[in-house]
Amino acid sequence: MNNELKERGNNSSHVAPLATGTATSPATLNTATSAATGHGTSGLAGPDDRGYVFGANESSHESGCCAVILTALSYLLVILFFPFSLCATIKVVQEYERAVIFRLGRLLPGGAKGPGIFFVMPCIEEYSKVDLRTVSFDVPPQEVLTRDSVTVSVDAVVYYRISSPTISVANVENAANSTQLLAQTSLRNVLGTQNLSEILSNREHISEQMQNVLDDATDKWGIKVERVEIKDVRLPTQLQRAMAAEAEAARDARAKVIAAEGEQKASLALKEAADIITQSPAAIQLRYLQTLNSISAEKNSTIIFPLPIDMVASFMSGKK
Repeated sequence: MNNELKERGNNSSHVAPLATGTATSPATLNTATSAATGHGTSGLAGPDDRGYVFGANESSHESGCCAVILTALSYLLVILFFPFSLCATIKVVQEYERAVIFRLGRLLPGGAKGPGIFFVMPCIEEYSKVDLRTVSFDVPPQEVLTRDSVTVSVDAVVYYRISSPTISVANVENAANSTQLLAQTSLRNVLGTQNLSEILSNREHISEQMQNVLDDATDKWGIKVERVEIKDVRLPTQLQRAMAAEAEAARDARAKVIAAEGEQKASLALKEAADIITQSPAAIQLRYLQTLNSISAEKNSTIIFPLPIDMVASFMSGKK
């Protein structure tokens, strides 16, 4: 009798963990099913980003049995209609593409598939292709009020790419449209903290600042913003005229200063020349002869011969 009680106790100790153990998660069940059935995938499949997908870790115990049954039926259909079923199960993605697979509405473990051949089970799986190439779009002109209360119109161009296909498909409905709308608001917010002079002179710094803001905001969408460029800054017509008038006035002022400096230098040179001439009588006579030569070269009917000052002075003194 004691031996029978010991055997029953041992049996109950082996059964107890099964009754009190935690339920198997769907992710574990899908992983085991994929491993057992040999779900096809290429060797370059992306990392599993399910931990960054909203709601990916939520369990669904009530759908576990149905999922197993539907998965078994799907594999049975593939086997029954082989090899015709290969047309519906074999898919191909290009080198620059990845495929995000959903099984019964849930992300398939293992991350995005591709490039190359992968398998999709009919009736229970569907997939979305994601292009990993860099994409560019123009930000429409935005009316921005700067920090010094000037209204300007600014447009830009943004270059981005999908860095995580799984996150971009599961976390945002339309990654491209969402990025474009975010770029418009970010452009207005960044330029609103700058003065007009800073916007006109520090375009590279503003572009880097916008890139950092967009990159941080789109990280949870699986998007990498590679580059942002400010294309054009258009000022109001009245402001353009005022700036043109100010620039013209500044140019005129600089021209007057340069002319005054030139006259000052010329007057100094003439003074030095006059001082030298007055110190040498021969230089005065030479200058007199040069003046007569220049007058005689002109075709005038009336010729005036200037007389030296000393001759006139002596004549006037003799007359007195």
